[in-house]
Amino acid sequence: MKIVLVHNQYQQGGGEDVVFAQERRNLERAGHRVVAYHRSNLEIDNPAPLARLALAKDTVWSSRTRRDFAALLAREAPDIVHVHNTFVVISPSIYSACKEHGIPVVQTLHNFRLMCPAATFYRDGNICEACADRGLWSAVRHGCYRGSRTASATVALMLATHRLLGTWRDAIDSYIALTAFSRDKFIVAGIDPRKIFVKPNFIDPDPGPRTAVGDYAVFTGRLTPEKGVVTLLQAWKQLPGHCPLQIVGDGPERLRLKAFVSEHNIPGIAFRGRLTREETMATVKGARFAIVPSTYYEGFPMVIAEAMACGVPIVCSRLGAMKEIVADGVTGLHFSAGDADDLMRKVAWAWRHPSEMREMGAAARREYEDYYTADRNYSLLMEIYERTLNRAGCPVPAVSN
Repeated sequence: MKIVLVHNQYQQGGGEDVVFAQERRNLERAGHRVVAYHRSNLEIDNPAPLARLALAKDTVWSSRTRRDFAALLAREAPDIVHVHNTFVVISPSIYSACKEHGIPVVQTLHNFRLMCPAATFYRDGNICEACADRGLWSAVRHGCYRGSRTASATVALMLATHRLLGTWRDAIDSYIALTAFSRDKFIVAGIDPRKIFVKPNFIDPDPGPRTAVGDYAVFTGRLTPEKGVVTLLQAWKQLPGHCPLQIVGDGPERLRLKAFVSEHNIPGIAFRGRLTREETMATVKGARFAIVPSTYYEGFPMVIAEAMACGVPIVCSRLGAMKEIVADGVTGLHFSAGDADDLMRKVAWAWRHPSEMREMGAAARREYEDYYTADRNYSLLMEIYERTLNRAGCPVPAVSN
């Protein structure tokens, strides 16, 4: 099968980039021919007013990208196009090129951009679904995208334009939601449920399970407000006993978080900064449990799947996909999102019950082996591709190794 994979990388790298690279490697390893159409928002480097006006237009519809992509389709004649992200520089104009060439399209829904210009359903420290409930104007009024009403208006215009054009309805044959929670949200938003398949992210290569229980807790992730690290530190401030915590990652909140630790004299917290994947996996394996305290709807937190692959139980917010992925009392523990007192109680219990947490870690590893391996993910993806091709009346080519 020949597959065109499409991905627009953000200026700050993240989980979507990892998933794109993993799926490409997984498909190539299985003998498929993969053509990558990869762009980056680092291309946006001109602050001049005219350049910004041109960018706003291209965000809605990039004629140049459509022309280039149509030429790629004519040259490569792929069986299917699988889109991960088109925001900002690619734009949704590529979907019409696929439709014109009669090539089926699969779209992975990594976030909630189709319903929320900020893509997060999060505003001012709280879950916000105003744009889904009352329309896109709310995001413009509050400047939800990058704190700018102008930028938010551009994203809202892009979404509104393609709703009117029927792009999301007519030009995309299948959608991949990462969780059942996400699928339900997009169904409420009006996407045909027959088009939405659930396929989680996966971890590749397999880091292997830990061999011993560690002597600290770990947080891994970008240090931004919605990740809930303030709640984490507030919980640590109240812990009745000593429980070391390692924080892996970097971001705009790092200095403020370190200042909070210093101001409140919270012992045992180490900010490790950004580590390599190998260093991160080693740190996760050395932890007694991992903590995911996010206060917004995560798409599919790779950190949870990574902890499961390492055989490490997870203490996470009882919210959205996290609640779905981590079984409370089986593969980890839930706490109320944003509630430092509840998190403190769950962490204290987890630290005092190492044998129970060890059992949860073993169950988490089994969950990884059942659902989040590269082989399992490949089977799910092939099923989605085949069903998409069949629905479109296209032949399903054989794989040549």
